[in-house]
Amino acid sequence: MSTTLPLWAEIVTAVFAVLGAAFAAIGSFGLVRLPTFFHRIHAPTLGATAGVWCITIATIIYFSVQGHKLFLHAALITLFVALTAPITTIFLMRAALFRERQKGGDVPPAAPSAESQPLAVGQPTGPRDR
Repeated sequence: MSTTLPLWAEIVTAVFAVLGAAFAAIGSFGLVRLPTFFHRIHAPTLGATAGVWCITIATIIYFSVQGHKLFLHAALITLFVALTAPITTIFLMRAALFRERQKGGDVPPAAPSAESQPLAVGQPTGPRDR
């Protein structure tokens, strides 16, 4: 197996690796520089997701050209990050909104639950009424 890559593969791999690092850095700077938690929550999530996609593309190109066959194992890492980052963000935002509402902060009110809404006239109240 040859240890050198063609020039085009080195350039494309380098571009995607640097682009991925730039996305991660921009997300990190957003985490540090933005004023409140609600502003800061999006920058690292988007930066991490875009950065991981770019690094994954660079990895796939590098190992596919080096091994002379398609290398898609790295896509599993990207899939995991793409699925878990939004879920983590949702949980963090819900916790932050709950804490801010407890302090009486300026955030939107919670959505009313089905139990707290009054029933309209003629609206079924249970399974037997339907």
